[in-house]
Amino acid sequence: AAPSRRYVLCEVVSEDPRCRQCIEDRAVGLAVRDAIGKVHGDYGLACCSISFTVKYLNAYTGTVLLRCRKDSYRLLCSALPFVRQLESRNLRYPCFLNTLHVGGTIRTCQKFLIQYNRRQLLMLLQNCTNEEERQCIQKSLLSCSLTEEQSQSGDEEDDDGTE
Repeated sequence: AAPSRRYVLCEVVSEDPRCRQCIEDRAVGLAVRDAIGKVHGDYGLACCSISFTVKYLNAYTGTVLLRCRKDSYRLLCSALPFVRQLESRNLRYPCFLNTLHVGGTIRTCQKFLIQYNRRQLLMLLQNCTNEEERQCIQKSLLSCSLTEEQSQSGDEEDDDGTE
């Protein structure tokens, strides 16, 4: 049987708009490993490195899904606040990782993300100062649609039923 895994859903938060362009698997992976090494030393880094991977990344929204073994997710999560920057092409962009959710499957993280985005949009709508802004946001909401696809990849084997 495959080892039990945990998926940590984070968002990259940065004041620097140029930070978006350096959000890539390698940069995030290196920054997280570097933080784990600083906080937990070689032993912690070795524990977390087993099956650690950046499973999903959306540079546009700044959403990152990290996968690790169930027995080392606490080490991983406790090191995430120490990620201070992402590095790309020898340039450093200050940022931090905001942990949104820890789940047992990719599907539970997706469900959480949909609810989270829905709440963020509601807050945007409530903060509108005039009807024009409100209609603009509502129009952009209607133009994007969510279609549920059956997973063709091997991600389903990661679903071990624990949440």
